[in-house]
Amino acid sequence: MTDGRLQDRTAIVTGGLGGIGLATARRFAEEGAKVVVVDLDDDKGGSVAEEFGGLYVRCDVTDPEQVEAMVARTVETYGTVDIAFNNAGISPPDDDSILETGLDAWRRVQEVNLTSVYLCCKAVLPHMRTQGRGSIINTASFVAVMGAATSQISYTASKGGVLAMSRELGVQFAREGIRVNALCPGPVDTPLLRELFAKDPERAARRLVHIPMGRFAEAAEIANAVLFLASDESSFITASTFLVDGGISGAYVTPL
Repeated sequence: MTDGRLQDRTAIVTGGLGGIGLATARRFAEEGAKVVVVDLDDDKGGSVAEEFGGLYVRCDVTDPEQVEAMVARTVETYGTVDIAFNNAGISPPDDDSILETGLDAWRRVQEVNLTSVYLCCKAVLPHMRTQGRGSIINTASFVAVMGAATSQISYTASKGGVLAMSRELGVQFAREGIRVNALCPGPVDTPLLRELFAKDPERAARRLVHIPMGRFAEAAEIANAVLFLASDESSFITASTFLVDGGISGAYVTPL
């Protein structure tokens, strides 16, 4: 049996119990990685990590001290941090049009979607610099490069921030062997999206009509893209806007 593409590397996955995060954690493990699943559901976290021999760490990724402790525990347990998939994010219903979204909702989304990425990058980068290698993948979105059909003003702004920050970090640390890329998924068939369909079918259906492929992505398809960015197969890719959106950003008019 040949080694996997991430054999014996240590990977942190935040939001590791959700759709994309969970699919990626499992995919990383299949390819030989030691996976640290980071989330807030203790009941589920332990069993998921046990499934593939990984480590579950409860961490509020908006809290600097908890993030530092999570990374320290990763290094203490496995010795390295080779991959960081900063994927935790929220899309609450009170984040809507700028005309209706309150400041509390704005700030909450920015903290989880943008500040957490800043904190996680800040915590892992010193270890990666010492190692002289590392791959950071930050979850942005296709709405970071184009306007959304259904407005979520803070979500869109937060993902634009993730994209810009990833580019800057990718450039800054490129000559130290550290790659930083922004993953920009289109709509994905996750529990969060299914909940949106249940609550507001009309709004959710508007998302589907703009996708040239005529369907939402499967979480496993996004996980495969993350795997590529985490592995040596993408060794000359950094500071990139890595779109996995079913053609949304390339379409002017979507054929029916």
